[in-house]
Amino acid sequence: MTALPARCIIRFMHTHIPAKIIALDLDDTLLKDDLTISDYTVSVLQKAVQKGIYVTLSSGRTDNAILTYVRRLDIAGTQGGRYIIAQNGASISDLHERKAIFSRVLEGDILTRVYRKARELSLVCEVYDASTIYIPQPNKWSDIDAKLSGLKQQVVADFETFLMKGHPKTVMPGEPEVLQKLQAELKEEIGDRCVIFTSKPYFLEVMPKNTGKGEALMWLAEHLGIPQSQTLAFGDAMNDESMIRLAGTSVAMKNGTQEIKNIADCISDYTNDEDGVARFIEKYVLNDC
Repeated sequence: MTALPARCIIRFMHTHIPAKIIALDLDDTLLKDDLTISDYTVSVLQKAVQKGIYVTLSSGRTDNAILTYVRRLDIAGTQGGRYIIAQNGASISDLHERKAIFSRVLEGDILTRVYRKARELSLVCEVYDASTIYIPQPNKWSDIDAKLSGLKQQVVADFETFLMKGHPKTVMPGEPEVLQKLQAELKEEIGDRCVIFTSKPYFLEVMPKNTGKGEALMWLAEHLGIPQSQTLAFGDAMNDESMIRLAGTSVAMKNGTQEIKNIADCISDYTNDEDGVARFIEKYVLNDC
């Protein structure tokens, strides 16, 4: 059999990875830089589902922004394409039942504290539901977010009251150097009560404590009766950190950040623009099913 990539720390005696659930980040992982998925990748993931493997898209995006890619893969009607992990692990949806089966919410007092702190640096906060980005006022960064995600925007006049209802996460878009300053201040003040990270250099996110893609993947695996050792995850950035850390086998994309590469079991031989996910799955997951 073909040897695994040199970076891999393999727990198996052969090169087949016995995955029963594969969690896939979207941006810069499954998606090409132009936000598309190739026919080749679609065919490989459909083969995985046909082999009885769950293929679960796991993204910081909301449900509606993920469904576009579920439709592209054409797996929503199958058992293997039944579940999606959204908002960086704050929710899991069952597409067959059309409902959330797992959810976490950030408390209103934390959200308002973050909002006020961000406003001191002339930054805005965003919160989301499945189809909408809610913002306190129009701004260029939220326009970019809406364009990337395909979600609509809605301005909320009394934003602090709206935040007090609680939401899965909040995102602050802005210039990276400003976000780094805010991230450091927030970690010092409330880092013990929530998860704070940059999903992209221009997106700072705050989520409920002990919440992430990895925690959601472990919950879903247990829900399906799949052992941790048979979970496989692909990612590229810090919002994938817990998924890469907790999965039975984890793969950092060749184009991923160094922080993620340092903790992953493997580094893909190909980038997201070179169908790195599909090439890995075809070679090391489907080779012996």
